[in-house]
Amino acid sequence: MKSDTHYTRREMLGMTGIAGMAALTGLAAGTGMQTQTKRPRIACLTTYWAAPGSHADWIFTKLLDGYWWQGAHTPSRVDVVSVYIHQLESSGLGQKICQSKGIPVYKKIEEALTLGGKELAVDGVVIVGEHGNYPTDLRGHWLLPRWWIYQQVIRVFEQSKRSVPVFNDKHLSYNWDDAKWMFDKSRELGFPLTGGSSIPYYFRKPEKELTIGTPIKNSIVIGGASDEGAIFHCIDVLQAFVELRKGGETGVKSVQSVRGPEAWKWVEKNQWAGRLLDSVAGKFELKPGTFQEAKQPCICIIEYRDKTKAAVISGRGVGWTWAGEIEGQKDAEIISMLGWPGPYSQYHASNAQPHWITEMMVTGKEPYNAERLLLSTGITNQYMESNWENGQYSAVGRRIETPFLNIGYKPTRGPMFEKGERPPNIPYIRGFES
Repeated sequence: MKSDTHYTRREMLGMTGIAGMAALTGLAAGTGMQTQTKRPRIACLTTYWAAPGSHADWIFTKLLDGYWWQGAHTPSRVDVVSVYIHQLESSGLGQKICQSKGIPVYKKIEEALTLGGKELAVDGVVIVGEHGNYPTDLRGHWLLPRWWIYQQVIRVFEQSKRSVPVFNDKHLSYNWDDAKWMFDKSRELGFPLTGGSSIPYYFRKPEKELTIGTPIKNSIVIGGASDEGAIFHCIDVLQAFVELRKGGETGVKSVQSVRGPEAWKWVEKNQWAGRLLDSVAGKFELKPGTFQEAKQPCICIIEYRDKTKAAVISGRGVGWTWAGEIEGQKDAEIISMLGWPGPYSQYHASNAQPHWITEMMVTGKEPYNAERLLLSTGITNQYMESNWENGQYSAVGRRIETPFLNIGYKPTRGPMFEKGERPPNIPYIRGFES
């Protein structure tokens, strides 16, 4: 189903300069005329599609209407041909959008992938298992059915003896064994896999990427880390930086969670973390001890197999900020992902991520190593486990040895983050009055 790329007169007048011309002519900044004749057909599978702020709405509407990338509106390069919504009855927005655009909503995942037939009939699958009415277990895992959706996709792949690229929003699963199975199936069947957080692709200040092979000694990420989903964003940001260190990614030796007042005692004992925390406070001209005023602090402590150390520290007021000690460099390297990119229609970092989803669907290549997604998932899983043992909670979590996170690789990608002008108010093309 091709996207509706018509604009109202008011929208046309509101678009100026190169960005506007790109939107109106179908060209993206820095690219030539699209020559691809066959547009990938995409099946979109989600748990819930109701609120305009839900991940399904952020992502799917960009695949339908196009997205803002590197200072210009880029028309969609894929066709969404089928949708599956697990909590369909409460997803009125998704139903209305699909009806207005003539996209069938199937009752079964298998039908969405086969378009009601017997064989795989799409060129890519986008899974957004985020939001909806799902329970949380004792450890704080939000029991979203990402694995349940994914394994039905795999069943169709195996029955059809053919597979296509798959995107999975956020971490693979709240359960490590399921997450590892998901990754392994991508390698067994040979299809590209991507997913994770949108924040590593977000606008940065400064607009900088580390050079591959940077001699990073220690790192921290400061950001909102109130629950499983929030700390995953921070962990995935961390991995996007530390995987670029000298020697490449070596895997994780141990993970530990420390929460409450004990978190700041850990910082006092580990001077490298304190130095980096102070560097960030100074960079943002914050008063000393600002981060220590957090009411419910938490820290995820990560030790890598090559003895590199890192920590995710909960903190407000600095967006998502990575800070690292670099060998031979006096001052800490600090790179931040700040604020939101404009009006609510462009809310969150939901432009760069759909760009890379689309890029994978068009090229058939993973935008970055899927091993990073697996590693970020594993760190998150063990962080959630650390404070619990035999049904008992402890603020100072146990240090969990993680030989199963012996995941090594060397990234080869270049910068992937958004640059340039932030997006104007480009309304979603709903097909009906909001």
